Amino acid sequence: MRAVVQNSVGGPDVLVIADRPAPLPKSGEVLVRVHAAGINPVDGSVRAGYYPLLGEPPFTLGWDISGTVEAVGPGVDGGLKVGDAVFGMPHFPKQAAAYAELAVTPADEIAPKPQGIDHFHAGALPLAG
Repeated sequence: MRAVVQNSVGGPDVLVIADRPAPLPKSGEVLVRVHAAGINPVDGSVRAGYYPLLGEPPFTLGWDISGTVEAVGPGVDGGLKVGDAVFGMPHFPKQAAAYAELAVTPADEIAPKPQGIDHFHAGALPLAG
């Protein structure tokens, strides 16, 4: 899968697209095909090294996501199934790696995407909302 990664801190020019192994959901997690990822001030601060939540690079930024459930790990209850449209802000303040085609999230840290908005707006909603 493709992901936006950074190997050093700095400006937007440190972000590069790279191939990475697809993550797999563990117990209690779901795999989300990311349709949109929100970009917030915390992303820029972490990227620049002003707020080192993720430690030293390399890492993939992003927490706010909207997408569809691609796979469900064991032990997931609550009705989530493959194909469901979801959104949320998983793992914060740990790495969620939302700037990627696929992201793993705890099932209890996402919710059904509101039907009245598209993925682009839902991906911008979690932190700002």
